[in-house]
Amino acid sequence: MKNTLLQCLGILFLNVLVTCQALRHHKHGVNQPRYPWSDGPEYITQCPIRPGGKFSQKVIFSEEEGTLWWHAHSDWSRATVHGMIVVKPTPGTTYPFPKPHKEVPIILGEWWKKDIVEVYNEFRRTGGDANISDAYTINGQPGDLYPCSSNETFKLRVDYGKTYLLRMVNAAVQDMLFFAISKHQVTIVGTDGNYVKPLKVDYITISPGQTMDVLLEANQPLGQYYMASKAYSSATGVEFDNTTTTAIIQYRGNYTPSSTTPSLPSLPASDDIMASINLISQLRSLNDNQHQIDVPLNITTNLFFTTSINTLPCSNDSTCALPGNNRLSASMNNISFQLPSNNNILQAYYNNITGVFGENFPNVPPLLFDFTGNNLPAYLATPSVATEVNVLEYNSTVELVLQATNVLPGTEHPIHLHGHSFYVVGWGFGNFDKDKDPLNYNLVDPPYQNTVAMPKNGWTAIRFRAKNPGVWFVHCHLERHVSWGMAMTFIVKNGDNTEEKMLPPPLDMPQC
Repeated sequence: MKNTLLQCLGILFLNVLVTCQALRHHKHGVNQPRYPWSDGPEYITQCPIRPGGKFSQKVIFSEEEGTLWWHAHSDWSRATVHGMIVVKPTPGTTYPFPKPHKEVPIILGEWWKKDIVEVYNEFRRTGGDANISDAYTINGQPGDLYPCSSNETFKLRVDYGKTYLLRMVNAAVQDMLFFAISKHQVTIVGTDGNYVKPLKVDYITISPGQTMDVLLEANQPLGQYYMASKAYSSATGVEFDNTTTTAIIQYRGNYTPSSTTPSLPSLPASDDIMASINLISQLRSLNDNQHQIDVPLNITTNLFFTTSINTLPCSNDSTCALPGNNRLSASMNNISFQLPSNNNILQAYYNNITGVFGENFPNVPPLLFDFTGNNLPAYLATPSVATEVNVLEYNSTVELVLQATNVLPGTEHPIHLHGHSFYVVGWGFGNFDKDKDPLNYNLVDPPYQNTVAMPKNGWTAIRFRAKNPGVWFVHCHLERHVSWGMAMTFIVKNGDNTEEKMLPPPLDMPQC
């Protein structure tokens, strides 16, 4: 699969041939209306495509416009198996901003000296945290500050006075990233395949899984300038890759290049919590006549999900890294999600096969406590382990409050919802107050996204209409967290009319 460009909304057929390990591909941010069969997450909507196997994926675009991406959705293969999807305005329409001189893909990534499968297997074997990466990358290159790639550092050549549209993806596996360009501000005009009111900033914070459309004005004196990215990591005592990746903005023209190293942009400190939420508090949907929004106002389904880092006992025949022979785990509403092993949830649901999943994922946490308090009781660290789904009625209007906890070191969680985009109507630090916090919701022009970062020891409120029948995964996009079980699954039931029901499966669905 290569980077994909779509001139208009429609249907794309992809033939996926797997030549090595079993893989699944997910088109991140593509809602796949009525057709979850090509959504991609392993054992959720399909079984793995085995080595040598082939699966034709039908990708259905609907409301998306802007930058999205695709990636593998099994173990941590997405570290290297990913690409960009660009959905252009439909013929006869144009961008809601002046047409840029050029469009440039900027993919932020993460790189290990080992094969990523080895890193993943060691992580699963030890039960501890994963080995940190050896470098971050911009368009596949670590940049000048590392000893291995200065000759191949990515360079963007620009003309003074021109504007460039940077189509950005955070494809990193483990970390939220800060990004900036020395001496230049940038203007955010889109996120997650939807336009926003232009927002000029000195730097951006972008979570794994998120995409952004960013305008760069080449308005500085002729010369060379670094663009740079580094990790944001606030979890106390958790090791992370604290290196910085760079690329170069190089102006065309008649000038003598400086013999000195280009200056680095000013990036926030790696643990700057307030800097990490600089966008969630400022982004607004465009909401004009051509890009109208539809925020649910009358809510029929109220949900409250907690996210926690936990521990579980190691299996009897293993030795794990944590004291007491425990291993790290994670949960939503105190359930650590366990993938089925011999079937997938979608096919089991469609064919009425029992014993693959339960329908008892709770609407609220089974245990109520001071979610963001300190020195919480030790028993809260051990979740249950299950494969439970939450069933939504077709066309129900959902408010979901995502509450981070401080059970083990609190940190941010970029949560991604498959099959639907949602409006981010509110956020805050501490525990959500159901009586006070909704009074400050933005119900006029909230951003419309598919991935949102919950603030450390805080909460985020989203709203969406469950109008896409099927089976849809919800998970943290930090790979170690979803591997530990920070995930759940929605089943959206069929509606009454034909156009409100799931389409039938393709004939070549991979078998378990």
